[in-house]
Amino acid sequence: MFSAFSFQRNMDFVPHIASSMPKLCVLVVDADAAARSACIEIAHALGYEADGISQLDCLVSMVQKRSVDILLVDLPKHFDSGLEILAEMKALHPRISIIAMAPLDSASMALAAVHSGASDYLNKPFTVDELARALERAGGQTHIDAESRRLRERLRLQDGLGQMIGRSSQMEKLYRILSKVAHTAHPVLILGESGTGKELVARTIHNYGPNAEKPFLPVDCGSLVPTLVESELFGYVKGAFTGAHHSKDGLLVAAANGTVFLDEIGELTLDLQAKLLRALQEREVRPVGATHRVPIKARILTATNRDLASMVEKGTFRKDLFYRLNIVNLRLPPLRDRQEDIPVLVAHFLNKINRGHAGRFSIHDDALRTMMQYDWPGNVRELENAIEHGATMSSGGEIQLGHLPTQLQQQGLAALHAAVAAGKKQEAPRGAEILPLSVQERTAILDAIRLTHGDKLQAAKLLGIGKTTLYRKLKEYEISDSLA
Repeated sequence: MFSAFSFQRNMDFVPHIASSMPKLCVLVVDADAAARSACIEIAHALGYEADGISQLDCLVSMVQKRSVDILLVDLPKHFDSGLEILAEMKALHPRISIIAMAPLDSASMALAAVHSGASDYLNKPFTVDELARALERAGGQTHIDAESRRLRERLRLQDGLGQMIGRSSQMEKLYRILSKVAHTAHPVLILGESGTGKELVARTIHNYGPNAEKPFLPVDCGSLVPTLVESELFGYVKGAFTGAHHSKDGLLVAAANGTVFLDEIGELTLDLQAKLLRALQEREVRPVGATHRVPIKARILTATNRDLASMVEKGTFRKDLFYRLNIVNLRLPPLRDRQEDIPVLVAHFLNKINRGHAGRFSIHDDALRTMMQYDWPGNVRELENAIEHGATMSSGGEIQLGHLPTQLQQQGLAALHAAVAAGKKQEAPRGAEILPLSVQERTAILDAIRLTHGDKLQAAKLLGIGKTTLYRKLKEYEISDSLA
């Protein structure tokens, strides 16, 4: 089945497999002793532990005695019983990867093997290259599955993933996808409104991947002019333009095996989109002003708050680049759609502030209640800014509604007035007269002062009047501190 020459010629597979994943165990099941021995030898050379048995009937008992990650199984001519054994194995040990081997002319056997739990198939006779690649695929998938299980277990014990916070159903779904894509090299397109944390998601994918120690290099495509984006991404040679006194590697080269994160990818010009597509397809770049090309190994993650599919229809974004970047896409939910995560996010941001202050900040119930009712057009970024604003404005340890930004104060006051109005409406007899404007104004002032716990400066801000005007109104309506 194999020649000594072809085996030696293909030893270039060995370093890649052996260095990129922990040692896995391969079990070869083949009645042909020579073929079984050759498969075991190749698996050893690729960095796996390997053993073999001759009879498929012994498979279940063998796996019960030792840990097996990958099965390389030769299916007999009368393979019905063999398929039953494969199905039984997959049911008992769903994490085992099965590679079935069978004659070249047996397409029905291949299909039946896949239905019985095999994840890959080799036609006999096959080359060393084909076997090595099949083992590489199976080993890589086993490694990814194991890392995903460990990550999911870690998530079960935490309030989020890395710096990502939230346990809503939308975030749980996002974490499950992240646990899978982090250990692959596929491009990922991250979609979401401004402030939802797209760069944080990209950093999380990088930090939980196999090359976390390598560079993570973000590029804001929307804040740079096209010529700067090109030189940043692809690099340039000395003398390429005025001021280029020396050559410089672009980020796609400088990242090595790390990650390049292209934020606001929808802002790239069509010309730059074409150059980026060529770089991704050929895995090499041509620096500005150069005649040579440089290979790239970086993983590419992209993000946008724009509708790229719509841009493709309008011709402002290349369809081929969209498909190249959109191998996997993650859509981040806006904060208004996961309001149950707001309390844990608030606690996280308060802890972050408290680590840098001697005192401990907390949040008043009225303030938190208002946060839960607010729409958060700026999403998580706006929430963090609101907490920081409240901590800055608070004279004590508790952040009250009056310490929050104006839009939240207005939301709180509107909710309070709505509640009061609803209560009065329920209690008022039919045909009751409308209250005089002075009475409504006095009530609003009292509500604002109580809402801010006596802080007249914050109450004035909440009412949209100056502090001097508030003091004049307090005197006019005979509102004393005891009444407030």
